[in-house]
Amino acid sequence: MAVPPTALIEPAPAAPRHTGSGLFRLYARRFLRNRLAVAGVAIFVLLVLFSLFGGLLTPYAYSDADFAALTQPPSTTHWFGTNQGGNDIYASAVHGLRRSLVIAVSVSVLTVVVAAVIGSSAAYFGGRVEKATLAVIHFLLVVPSFLILALVSHRLAGDWRVLIVVLTVFGWMSTARVIWSVSTSLRERDYITAAEFMGVSPARIILRHIIPNLGSLLIVNLTLGVVATVLSETALSFLGFGVQTPDVSLGTMLADGANTVTSAPWLFAFPAGLVVLLTVSMTFVGDGLRDALDPTSTTGAAGGRR
Repeated sequence: MAVPPTALIEPAPAAPRHTGSGLFRLYARRFLRNRLAVAGVAIFVLLVLFSLFGGLLTPYAYSDADFAALTQPPSTTHWFGTNQGGNDIYASAVHGLRRSLVIAVSVSVLTVVVAAVIGSSAAYFGGRVEKATLAVIHFLLVVPSFLILALVSHRLAGDWRVLIVVLTVFGWMSTARVIWSVSTSLRERDYITAAEFMGVSPARIILRHIIPNLGSLLIVNLTLGVVATVLSETALSFLGFGVQTPDVSLGTMLADGANTVTSAPWLFAFPAGLVVLLTVSMTFVGDGLRDALDPTSTTGAAGGRR
């Protein structure tokens, strides 16, 4: 699924008072003043720790089946209860969260990297390269990507590694177009002209002078891209086109619990709660980063008061 473009963030002009660690401290101070952003970081860190070490607290693995406790409610033995096959929901939630996080972070990083290279290259070269690149981007944006994702992932048996590839292939276009629009102003800067005059190669100019000046935009898109990927993976897995058994993700757990919301609500409630916490925390972090890194943001300048 295409990652929705965030608000355009103009690169911050170089400020003589804030360089290196001083600029980092300025951004960190702005971010830490935003209570929702700090809360989002705390929740996200706890979720990551839960996905990494939560399995140490239970003797069950997500694939273990307790046939003496089928569809059992939460108890001292199975903290989150069990499903129809006797699988421990707590162990499944730990593994499912870890799988969803791996997919979301991988896709978000890859899409931002691909979008940064393609979008900034199109802006720098201009002319036919720019027109051809934008034509491809606009064509892919109107392609029904969700249907293609569903067909491809289902045909390849729901392998999570394949899911990362197809989500990346169809997820970079919107971000690339935003990066292109911002990069068009950067290509006219004096330091770009000076680098060209000194004989610096186009690839080096793009990688060393254009993309680093898009840092704030890339960081915000990276953060919000995690949210979009979690929702895409969850939707695909919920419909049976994403991660498939015997593997587990939050989407597959939601799909399993959707039919038993009234009779066995714990099957749906726990994975749904993890999805909500993950998306809300990353949204708070993304908003906080946008405010902290954008010098024109009134909320960032005012310490994130809402």
